[in-house]
Amino acid sequence: MIRVGLDTMGGDFAPEAAVKGAIMALGALGNDSRIVLYGDESAIRAILEKEGCPSDKFDIVPTTEVIEMGDHPVRAFQQKHNSSIAVGFRHLSTGKIDGFASAGSTGAMMVGATQVIKVIERVKRPTIAAQIGDKLLLDVGLNVDCKPDVLEQYALIGSIYAESVLGYTRPQVALLNIGAESSKGNLQTKAAYNLMQRGCDEGRYNFVGNIEASHIFKPHTADVIVCDGFVGNTVLKLTEGFFSLHTETSATNSFWEGLNYENTGGTPILGINAPVIIGHGKSTAKAICNMILTTERTISNSVVEKLKSAFK
Repeated sequence: MIRVGLDTMGGDFAPEAAVKGAIMALGALGNDSRIVLYGDESAIRAILEKEGCPSDKFDIVPTTEVIEMGDHPVRAFQQKHNSSIAVGFRHLSTGKIDGFASAGSTGAMMVGATQVIKVIERVKRPTIAAQIGDKLLLDVGLNVDCKPDVLEQYALIGSIYAESVLGYTRPQVALLNIGAESSKGNLQTKAAYNLMQRGCDEGRYNFVGNIEASHIFKPHTADVIVCDGFVGNTVLKLTEGFFSLHTETSATNSFWEGLNYENTGGTPILGINAPVIIGHGKSTAKAICNMILTTERTISNSVVEKLKSAFK
């Protein structure tokens, strides 16, 4: 059985949005999957009763503390032992759940991921990957300064995730740069280009060269786009801004819906020893639902095991 842990106390609209999202996910989960809810038990049961959902559809782990968005991540994780995030990570580390998702404090989630679950051996730095339309972009904010060899590892990590979870066959991996030519870029991207070309020649992934930012929103240009966290986070927030502006002024369509974070729900932390998904702080029930389903797919497709094998 796949057991997906959900922090019901994380996010601007918690716990109501989280519990409603879990209810929405029930019909889409596999028959062998079960959601484990972490948080204020009385609040969780009250929402389930209000929504007409039997509580036995879930496992509920009661917790009494919440790591707030304004808390210092490391101190809060260490001091709030009975918080939904801290308990969730303890259960993940001991195998009581197979994956953990939260729309709560990103900092606290990173503390749990790196200090409790820990980084896969030989992975230099874990990364956060985000879907933008039909593409996977990484890193989007975890590591704002990346050496070329870290970017080269992201090419492999992103390729494995895109193939395993997003269903791409031999995904095309590109390096985000200021021009398509191999000679373009700064010292970082030029060195990364050479390392990624070598990785491609060795058959580890399908590197197709540089890609310009103007091509991110064009179809069939690349499946995985690699960059450092400073650039990636800038691109991600610019995309969110464009989407918000568009939804305020125009009707939606399939292209713009591809930029809606609610449809993917969360971004995976890749390169650690268990599946962990981080949701947007403003996650709605729809976003929570899709975050749960993303977590389930990450577990069922054995992404962590594939990454461990690739880095042996």
